[in-house]
Amino acid sequence: MRNTARWAAAFGLTAVAVCGPLTGAAVAAPDAAPASLYAPSALVLTTGHGGDAATAAPEHAVTLSCAPGASGTHPAAAEACAELRGAGGDLNALKARGDVWCNKLYDPVVIVQGVWQGRRVSYERTFGNTCERDATGGSLFAF
Repeated sequence: MRNTARWAAAFGLTAVAVCGPLTGAAVAAPDAAPASLYAPSALVLTTGHGGDAATAAPEHAVTLSCAPGASGTHPAAAEACAELRGAGGDLNALKARGDVWCNKLYDPVVIVQGVWQGRRVSYERTFGNTCERDATGGSLFAF
């Protein structure tokens, strides 16, 4: 139950941090000029160990914004944004590299929440371990 509460708190804060700035545009005057020419692309990537978000304890989280330029607390924001653009923002389209060999130790991880080019993103994937996660996400999940 404590892990569920931690995830709920983490996602609640994530929603406020990522979606909070988006609400201003919804209540702006109809004749107001757009604040940006780019659709919002801001994600919060969280890793934790467990079979799913309800049972995993969040261990680390970073922010990633890709429009108009790469920014956030992600250590390789430019590379991560390039990978996302290459996949068309579809996290399910990211494929594991064939040149990486990972052990079979089961220690599952990863969750992504936010907005990509104006569309809400809620992605949860249980990788076998961090090696499989890093082989699939490249720079995106390496934090």
